[in-house]
Amino acid sequence: MGIRQLVEETIEVIRPVLHADGGDIELRDVDEQTGVVTVSLVGACGTCPASDQTLKAGIERIMRDRVDGVTEVVAV
Repeated sequence: MGIRQLVEETIEVIRPVLHADGGDIELRDVDEQTGVVTVSLVGACGTCPASDQTLKAGIERIMRDRVDGVTEVVAV
């Protein structure tokens, strides 16, 4: 199973929490060489002042715990 598929499965685990706050996450890219995952936070998450905290302390931490090879999650 590739990194991208594992990232997609992890996003499906995270998504209900974001939906509960009126937001969502969209996967943009997975660079399997560097381990950088690029996402977009949309809906309420796209404009929330705490979105950086959600991204780094929540989404990135979960991704790194669940998917070997993920080094960073960045939002565009």
